Amino acid sequence: MGDEAALLVADMYEAAGALRRLGEKTAAAEGLTQARWQVMSVVAESPLTVPQAARRLGVSRQNVQRVAGDLVERDLAAFEPNPDHRGSPLLVLTGAGAEALGRVTERAAATHRAVFGEIPGDGIHAAREFLRVLLTELDRYEAAGGEDAGGSEGPAQTR
Repeated sequence: MGDEAALLVADMYEAAGALRRLGEKTAAAEGLTQARWQVMSVVAESPLTVPQAARRLGVSRQNVQRVAGDLVERDLAAFEPNPDHRGSPLLVLTGAGAEALGRVTERAAATHRAVFGEIPGDGIHAAREFLRVLLTELDRYEAAGGEDAGGSEGPAQTR
């Protein structure tokens, strides 16, 4: 099982890299980066502070602050007053930002149809179910301080 698990981790990293490259290409076609696209997507759901957006995306506050600054500079987003915290404004999309997000999202949907078109829907569903179980186990492992009950080394990587 150890070798199969190691091979699975390697395959997942390879797939993640390929998906990141595809995401960058998709975003670039609309004049964005994948990082900008991700931040725009998360604040499109509801205005968020930079720390809130960083937590949702699982990245550093400094990274989101840099990307948010880029978005504001490009008039794709703006900071608005936060009624709950004067020192931490809310990041919101501008009209131009919402339009750009719509275009890149539409482009991504077409790309997904092309990439996943030959994969049966039940295979995609099974992969998603497996990933949810794996993420739950990774969270459990991480919450336990990286110590599993059996005393073995456990997974080498966490998300």
